[in-house]
Amino acid sequence: MPDSTYLDWPFFDDTHRNFARAFDAWCTDSLAGVGIDHHDADGSCRRLVQTLGRNDWLRHAVAAPGTALDVRKLCLSRDILARHDGLADFAFAMQGLGAGPISLFGTEAQRAAYLPRVAAGEAIAAFALSERDAGSDVMRMETTATRDDDGSWRLDGEKTWISNGGIADFYVVFARVPAGGERSFAAFVVDADAPGLHIAERLSVVAPHPLARITFDGCRVPAQALVGEAGKGMRVALGTLDVFRSTVGAAALGMARRALDEAVHHASERKMFGQRLGDFQLTQARIAQMATDIDTSALLVYRAAWTKDTRGVRVTREAAMAKWHATEAAQRTIDAAVQLLGGRGVQVGGVVERLYREIRALRIYEGTSEVQQLVIAGQVMPAAGAAT
Repeated sequence: MPDSTYLDWPFFDDTHRNFARAFDAWCTDSLAGVGIDHHDADGSCRRLVQTLGRNDWLRHAVAAPGTALDVRKLCLSRDILARHDGLADFAFAMQGLGAGPISLFGTEAQRAAYLPRVAAGEAIAAFALSERDAGSDVMRMETTATRDDDGSWRLDGEKTWISNGGIADFYVVFARVPAGGERSFAAFVVDADAPGLHIAERLSVVAPHPLARITFDGCRVPAQALVGEAGKGMRVALGTLDVFRSTVGAAALGMARRALDEAVHHASERKMFGQRLGDFQLTQARIAQMATDIDTSALLVYRAAWTKDTRGVRVTREAAMAKWHATEAAQRTIDAAVQLLGGRGVQVGGVVERLYREIRALRIYEGTSEVQQLVIAGQVMPAAGAAT
């Protein structure tokens, strides 16, 4: 691993250190053999999920029977994968997030039906929360769930920007429950072949990955598809994001690490005006800023993960800080790497050019940077008021 000194921090025990070293070694030896093609995101993600599952890595993305998710392993996995390849990180992350509501809130029957297949790479998961006018403000969602007399549910509405949309085997879908009042929501696990579920549109973004707009037209699901309690679906959504938001920061961290590695390598070899690029003080200052941004991001990410794992409490404040700082810092770091590489930095197909496209979405999904700041302030200000 290029820089593994962070593994000596007290946030980790030997289980995490051994896991990180073994996973990084596997990625170095095996990811290239998967045949990752960023022009074929669907096929690449399917192969990545199958390979990660077959090699027993995806079991760390779901909760084993009788255990909680190990958030430090989730973050280490995304940190390592994102440094190697952004699409590989996406494939792993969506298995965790898509199955997250089942891991955290599902019934024993739901966990038995879905989690082993997710862990084995035999089923692709998706998390369907966002809508066209309900992204950051999810309380505005308009998709509805209506309970029939026999206890089953009818889903009507539309979801968009759904990762793994079009290739997922099942979706955890969030909907408003009108009968329960304005703030009543519910979550459902819906198989991709459920009648009334349609892939309305595939969406293209700057860093290709499977993405779709999905419609529900009288989509009927059985009573046992309900995840958690009817009327408390927002608890399921926010509880899941509370766990996985830190991992977005970890992915940004991995991308920033790769950008720094590429920049340092280039600065050590590039000759100009009779000396190496790395001999210029301006270059050294930029490298210093990149390295410091990476370490501060890592401290926040792994502080949040450690707190969740060891205290078992909500980490809304810690996760929001980690996600906001790490994604913004990674954007700065990758931009600096592009600048240091000059023309090579913007050449299509280059590592830092790919990173430049991949990092941008992380500042938006699972809560924009602006929303994270509101979340942090919302956590800090009531605490300050209570202290006076």
